[in-house]
Amino acid sequence: MNNHPYHIVDNSPWPIIGSIGLMTLTSGMVLLFQESKITLMMMGMMITVLTMIQWWRDIIRESTYQGYHTKKVTKSMKLGMMLFILSEVMFFLSFFWAFFHSSLSPSMEIGMMWPPMGIKPFNPLSIPMLNTTILLSSGISMTWAHSAIINNNMWQGIKSMILTISLGMYFSILQVMEYFEAPFSMADSVYGSSFFMATGFHGIHVMIGTTFIMIMTMRLMKMHLCNKHHVGFECSAWYWHFVDVVWLFLYLSIYWWGS
Repeated sequence: MNNHPYHIVDNSPWPIIGSIGLMTLTSGMVLLFQESKITLMMMGMMITVLTMIQWWRDIIRESTYQGYHTKKVTKSMKLGMMLFILSEVMFFLSFFWAFFHSSLSPSMEIGMMWPPMGIKPFNPLSIPMLNTTILLSSGISMTWAHSAIINNNMWQGIKSMILTISLGMYFSILQVMEYFEAPFSMADSVYGSSFFMATGFHGIHVMIGTTFIMIMTMRLMKMHLCNKHHVGFECSAWYWHFVDVVWLFLYLSIYWWGS
């Protein structure tokens, strides 16, 4: 029995296996870009995904069945999530910096105008506006789920989380459709590069957030969470609201102002 509230983790193979998987994935992507060979990338992706599943399985065991996540531990987890989201803010800030650097003072190479000559931007009142409505609605349903869990109404929480997942998937489908219909590509000057980098990475974050909420929904169905202890859900809600806010800035700057 420990005489302290902290969780000293057991030896785990997942950090080293995960790093090998990420190295394989990165090397495989380089090979894909250079020689159009996909085998190594798929192997790295498989190792990474399997590591994630089994590592998170161990964390769920530690929290739900072994009771290692005391108040001190959960406080540290919340702080870690806040710092992670802060790092994500800085990550997206670099994309916005690149966009405004080029758009506020267009160089001679792109015709000293924004959007550059020959680029036909998206209509901000079309699919982008619909996607904005979808994400804002998903933020509302996520807040509804949080309120339901705090009030110990787990069934209502599950329903609202399923609604959030559906809206997240709908957003991703519309984003893919928009990419296929885009009249420009990533190779079309700095406009194409900044557009696809910023919206593409946001799309990846939506997929990650949707997966996060799916896992939390399954845990809620299995009664892993209660109204007093639901750190995993809180982290997923924070992450999802962060994704919402980033999209608002993307919509206002790139789709609306930038067009």
